[in-house]
Amino acid sequence: MDKQQFYLKLNPPRPTFMADMTAGEKATMQQHVAYWAQLLQQGIAIVFGPVADPKGGYGVGVVSVDDEAHLKKIIEADPANGLNQYEYYPMRAVFKQG
Repeated sequence: MDKQQFYLKLNPPRPTFMADMTAGEKATMQQHVAYWAQLLQQGIAIVFGPVADPKGGYGVGVVSVDDEAHLKKIIEADPANGLNQYEYYPMRAVFKQG
């Protein structure tokens, strides 16, 4: 079965979140980064990280999964899900050959 790729946007609870996280929020986001680092090592996440948008930062990621149900399980297991809200969209990723 071919993998499907999705673009994910992690929307923070407020535009200033990257600059003014509470200690609890920062701990959750550290768990979030560790979770996504594991997905990267497993080859599920292709790329992820914060975007320093002057209007308010947010997170992005691109994943390669079996299907949308697989993606939903990944989102549900993310320690930052709920603190932040996910948007996701199917995409056709182009991979470097060789």
